[in-house]
Amino acid sequence: MKIAFGSDTNTPLVQSMISFLVDNGHQVTAVAMGEVWTDVAKQVAESVTKNQVERGVVCCWTGTGVSIAANKVPGVRAALCTDAQTAAGARKYNDANVLAISLRLTSEEVAKEILEAFLNVKVDPAELEIVNRLL
Repeated sequence: MKIAFGSDTNTPLVQSMISFLVDNGHQVTAVAMGEVWTDVAKQVAESVTKNQVERGVVCCWTGTGVSIAANKVPGVRAALCTDAQTAAGARKYNDANVLAISLRLTSEEVAKEILEAFLNVKVDPAELEIVNRLL
């Protein structure tokens, strides 16, 4: 899967997540690294909406800022996830296409679990119908 990845800070956690994605066969495009979080979120979100990638991952200290900024791009459904169950639900029930992660709260192991759930859980077609009616 093609994934756009952006973070306002290039940390060991960021490098660990990128390595995990690549090691699991994903093509990762680091579209924004070390830039202002609003620019990071916008660049990743636009990569998703322009169909340059299938999903996006954005990171900042809390994850909140990049989540809010990404959601300002029409067609993006960014979800701030702190665990695998939340990431799975964001995909299954909300068809989230951008994952937001907190660099402050997330350990490497939990990040891997979140990424795995976000990338592998399928959208429930019945739920997708409901989401599309609401949007």
